[in-house]
Amino acid sequence: MVTVSVTVVATPEDGLLVPAGQLTALLRGLGAEWLRWGTDPQLGLDQATLQALARILTDLADQVDAECIGLASRTD
Repeated sequence: MVTVSVTVVATPEDGLLVPAGQLTALLRGLGAEWLRWGTDPQLGLDQATLQALARILTDLADQVDAECIGLASRTD
């Protein structure tokens, strides 16, 4: 089991904000943890499914990174 600490900021509109770097680290960490579970034969988890799910989380983290880079690169 992995313990993760994430900074959460409440907005006046009752929304929650999480730093993008922490979000992407959380997504990638969760995917990596799932892949580690797959190495335990006693759990009987399907490797292909775990790999597909981990890939989805990695792709989502990559998308968040790209969006943040795009926002930081804006000059307007």
